[in-house]
Amino acid sequence: MKKLAKGPLASSLPCMLLLALFFLCGAILGQVLAGRVPGETGLELRQYLEDYVRLGGEVSPGAAVSAAAVYFRYPLLAFLLGFASIGVVLLPVSAAAFGFFLSFAVCCFTAAFGPDGVLLALAALGLRCVVTMPCFFLLASSSCGTAAGLAAVSFGSGRRTAPACGRVDWRRFGACSLALAAGVCGELTLTPALLRLALERVLGSG
Repeated sequence: MKKLAKGPLASSLPCMLLLALFFLCGAILGQVLAGRVPGETGLELRQYLEDYVRLGGEVSPGAAVSAAAVYFRYPLLAFLLGFASIGVVLLPVSAAAFGFFLSFAVCCFTAAFGPDGVLLALAALGLRCVVTMPCFFLLASSSCGTAAGLAAVSFGSGRRTAPACGRVDWRRFGACSLALAAGVCGELTLTPALLRLALERVLGSG
């Protein structure tokens, strides 16, 4: 019987599992180190969010640029690292950094507001995670394969023709870019309202 040809998703599955493992390790490290953060940090975050509610969640002219940077940084980095052999090392590191800072941020919310911090973290970071995490892992798992091919060529153990991003990779990047752009719009319009509702509920019950 003929062997079934592996599709792009099946061939990138080991890379995705490796990246998920590094992401989990980074998240665990973020929880550990968040416990060593001074108590003043939680108080500063609480004061900032209280001022945010009092001001009505107004956004500055540079909010769109800031939101775009937050949404695109890890997915764009994951895509670009597919063009360099060093991506074999930096892609897992970026996955660990992604997990670390996300976990650290959630822990800061819980440190400032206790169990209610989970609700606030969900309101503030929920949409961002729903959009950025799938895009990051989709692009990073694909880039991992091309970076590995480039590394093999660099060490003389691969084919002379280095692997390059094909149409599928560019289409994937385009689809992720559209999703990230939509996420930025939601960050600027939906997230402030959700965070304001969550804060009013937490502060009202506190």
